[in-house]
Amino acid sequence: MTLPDDGRRHESLPEPEWPVVDSEVEYETGWYTGGYDLVEQPDGSTKRYYWAELATAVVVVAVTDDAVVMVEQYRPTIRETQVELPAGIVEAGESFTAAAARELREETGFEASSTSLLQDVWCTTGMLRHRRGFVFAEGLSPVGQELDDNEFLEVRAVPVDEAVDVARAAPTNDATVEGLLVAHDEGLL
Repeated sequence: MTLPDDGRRHESLPEPEWPVVDSEVEYETGWYTGGYDLVEQPDGSTKRYYWAELATAVVVVAVTDDAVVMVEQYRPTIRETQVELPAGIVEAGESFTAAAARELREETGFEASSTSLLQDVWCTTGMLRHRRGFVFAEGLSPVGQELDDNEFLEVRAVPVDEAVDVARAAPTNDATVEGLLVAHDEGLL
């Protein structure tokens, strides 16, 4: 698979363990690419494994004083407003920690003095080619938001001792729950 050259970070895939007989891109939207690999399975049969490839993303667990910095925003795809962790696409050549610092600054108006990668994972591996990194940020200073023209969000300070409960309350999303649970497990919350 040729990686898109769209200014965003995309992950290379390792050599397959099962032979790929054919790989087809069926659609490209500018946001994601979708298609399938025709794979020879261990019993000799073949099957199409459909996938959607998304750019690499970062999710930021930012803590200031006794609060986790979160954002409240409407998600048109699910038609609900959520309180979630700041997140965004990693640009080509950018590390998870650099992307986290940039996204935190743009979405919340805070600059971090320190960022560290907590975990990176492949998401929804039964259908997505999408890698996500969870980054912890601290030492926050206000510098002013720089929202994209399609970002309409409000910054929320959620007390650290309530953050996991807020994240797990409906409506919620996987990135927010996972990020806070990883940070909690690391003893950072």
